[in-house]
Amino acid sequence: MRMVIQKVERASVSVDGEIRGEIGNGLMVLVGILPNDDEKVMDYMLEKLVNLRIYEDENDKLNLSVLDTGGGLLLVPNFTLYGDARKGRRPSYFAAASPDEADSVFERLVEKAKGYPLKVESGVFRTHMKVELVNDGPVTILMDSERLF
Repeated sequence: MRMVIQKVERASVSVDGEIRGEIGNGLMVLVGILPNDDEKVMDYMLEKLVNLRIYEDENDKLNLSVLDTGGGLLLVPNFTLYGDARKGRRPSYFAAASPDEADSVFERLVEKAKGYPLKVESGVFRTHMKVELVNDGPVTILMDSERLF
């Protein structure tokens, strides 16, 4: 699993002009899924995500997490995170999980995220989405389960 995490003042995702997910202060997270991503990977990545200390404390040090600040999560599925553009000019997505498998994992990830005391919103798998955000910092972090275990 790969996550591109952006600390935001606000973010939303819409499909066909209709907002499907929206948060204020929090984290907008693009999520790519591999074929072998299981419950262990989901649990580990979520625990890391909600506890990342990327918010300023009273001394302006990045010492607080989204859990500490009461922010939200906007999870957006994005298979292109596993695009491989090393050969040719058209990226290959062979490493990403199949659409059916990834959809199932993403939905389970969203449900698990809702177990935390946070507002959790999500994008819509297998649709063309428009994502709008105001990046705060900017703070952008890349987490990759293949490099964490």
